[in-house]
Amino acid sequence: MTNWIVFDYGEVLSVRTAAVPKLAAAMGVSLETFEPVYWSVRDPYDRGCPDLEYWTSIGDQVGAKVDDALSAELTALDVAGWGQLAPGSLDLLQSLSDAGASLALLSNAPSAFGVWVREQEWAKLFKHTLFSGDVKVAKPDAEIFQLLLDKLGAKPDECLFFDDRQINIDGARAVGLRAHLWDGAEAARAALA
Repeated sequence: MTNWIVFDYGEVLSVRTAAVPKLAAAMGVSLETFEPVYWSVRDPYDRGCPDLEYWTSIGDQVGAKVDDALSAELTALDVAGWGQLAPGSLDLLQSLSDAGASLALLSNAPSAFGVWVREQEWAKLFKHTLFSGDVKVAKPDAEIFQLLLDKLGAKPDECLFFDDRQINIDGARAVGLRAHLWDGAEAARAALA
């Protein structure tokens, strides 16, 4: 029996960030130079490295000087870039909540993003939110799924987890969660039916 429906955020409930060109421009480098580095050092950021450390690590690789003010600007742009919900996501969450489902959010994301999410009206649809940056461990590690289960007070088979990355689905299944690869809100409705 499913007691909890757990969603990833990035590229599940949200669309892929459109902020990368703005971030490159703010750092004063080309998109071609910036984007590969943005992604290549993202895992430590998602695992709790401070904002300034993340942006400085990018700056060091692309030849840009990052100070506190630029770090704050880049963080704000980055958070805003990930802030657009995907079509159908809010309707799905609202209909599940209206039907009495217990919803949780489990996302590999920096702490700054978790702060922003918790301020959003739609975040109230979740009984619990867990961001990797806050706990310094990330999917697909078994530890973050155990932290989730502890937070929910749930057994693994009482959770149905949706994520867009197979490696995270595999990680969830290894801990005993039921998990589905995300293929849009309508496919999720079908999986939940």
